[in-house]
Amino acid sequence: MQHISEESLNDLPSRIKYLRDFIEFTSEDAAALHAAAPVVGPLVPAVVDAVYQKLLSFDITAKSFVPRQTGYDGVTPTDASDLSLDHPQIKFRKDFLAGYLVKLVTMDYSKQSSWEYLNKVGLMHTGQAGFAHRKSKPPLRVEYIHCSILLGYVQDIVINAVITHPDLDITTKNAVMRAVNKVIWIQNDLFARHYIAETEAATTSA
Repeated sequence: MQHISEESLNDLPSRIKYLRDFIEFTSEDAAALHAAAPVVGPLVPAVVDAVYQKLLSFDITAKSFVPRQTGYDGVTPTDASDLSLDHPQIKFRKDFLAGYLVKLVTMDYSKQSSWEYLNKVGLMHTGQAGFAHRKSKPPLRVEYIHCSILLGYVQDIVINAVITHPDLDITTKNAVMRAVNKVIWIQNDLFARHYIAETEAATTSA
């Protein structure tokens, strides 16, 4: 029986090791994700459009894209109703998501820097400056409920694409789907840990 202390889970490398060991994310899973790159890559534009179509279909998620986004210098919307897939600010955000999806199937999962990137993706949505470019910028705050259900939505799209792909055999489909499932759940924890920490801090100070 492995001993895992509660305190060790506050340390990112220790947390990642525990998550990987528990869900059994191995080098074979990383290889399956890399093998999926030729399948996922061409689908990225369609996946990104589907994701933002979904985000803009609810006012509670669309409103996050009304304020000026970090690094964007163009015209900003005055209201969520002004937003569409073709709005310059949405196009700007779509580029970030596209890059994230490509990273999921190309990153070197043996490097701690890859997991640090996924951790920063989670942190930045709490309003804290996960990435250096967000320091001294207005906070980007997206509540956890929206982040977690969006991960599920992305996972569903990718898994469906893999299942229905005509050129993949059943063994490859199984390996890719399992790998996608594992890495998305690890990413989900790397969102949740920051929101949970906020709640615990607020409870302690109350």
